[in-house]
Amino acid sequence: MTSASDRRSILALIDTAVRAGARQSAACNELGVCIRTIQRWHHQLQDGRPGACRSKPANKLSDSERLAVLQAANRPDCAGLTPHEIVPKLADEGVYLASESTFYRVLKSAGQAHRRGRSRKPKARPLTTHRADGPNQIWCWDITWLPSNIKGRFFYWYMVKDIYSRKLVMNDVHEAESADHAGVLMERACLREKILPDKLILHSDNGSSMKGATMLAALHDLGVLPSFSRPRVSNDNAYAEALFRTAKYCSRWPQRPFESLDEARRWVMEFVAWYNDEHLHSALKYVTPSQRHKGHDRLSLENRAHLYLEARRRKPERWAGSVRNWKLPDHVYLNREREPINRQTA
Repeated sequence: MTSASDRRSILALIDTAVRAGARQSAACNELGVCIRTIQRWHHQLQDGRPGACRSKPANKLSDSERLAVLQAANRPDCAGLTPHEIVPKLADEGVYLASESTFYRVLKSAGQAHRRGRSRKPKARPLTTHRADGPNQIWCWDITWLPSNIKGRFFYWYMVKDIYSRKLVMNDVHEAESADHAGVLMERACLREKILPDKLILHSDNGSSMKGATMLAALHDLGVLPSFSRPRVSNDNAYAEALFRTAKYCSRWPQRPFESLDEARRWVMEFVAWYNDEHLHSALKYVTPSQRHKGHDRLSLENRAHLYLEARRRKPERWAGSVRNWKLPDHVYLNREREPINRQTA
């Protein structure tokens, strides 16, 4: 509850801002006060709500009864039991002190509302929101099927992608899906990109190959921090899924299934070369992933911006507003959390 002196100070600040030319609603937003509250304070400065004076509840435990509850909960034979187990145990002894919920309240007020027995507090879930300010900070990886000419048989495309530049860092195709292949793939990728320990986050879904012992051991040896999709969230690995959709829906996708493993590998390598060096990525303002990965995208985008400004200078009547924005953000988020909603306080 805001005191009368605090209300006078807030009203004085808002009046000063209004006299200086600010809108009252904007001044209220800056102070976190609803404009309706300010109107009510102008009408009635003192709080008209009467102070509540509640009588002591008739069922409130006395100090001796609370002490008896604590002593019973801390008995040697009850120290490892929950109140749901203590109350029936006392009942078998012909003793009733309080209900289970009362036991919980008394223990909480005494600072003893911890897990009883040997049970431990569950571990906090690791962060799933990460930010990349440059290449080789956050990678994602996944596996997809490639069809073969034999029904029921597939080839497996292992893909590692940098989410900042969208570059395909490492790729391979195998006849089986396993954590062993994934571990070898990560070792080759870190060696090629010269990744230092504790400098890279690798995100994936919760498949068996992603959480296999061989894969996790390889990540530990490489100093790579694993990150996994949140439970019941189907699009946590959206960067990888978007890549596979681009591959399977572009014109380069073969019309017929692959005849052999070598043919599948050859197609994947050709697609990777096209995607990294020729594909103008829509999320990168239509520069290639290799340009973004090497830092060559800025010069290209600056040249486009100058070209548009020059075109508007020559023919200003053809431009109704500003020129196209060719600037790329300096950072990329993986599974960015929603911004908290700022609610005005009444």
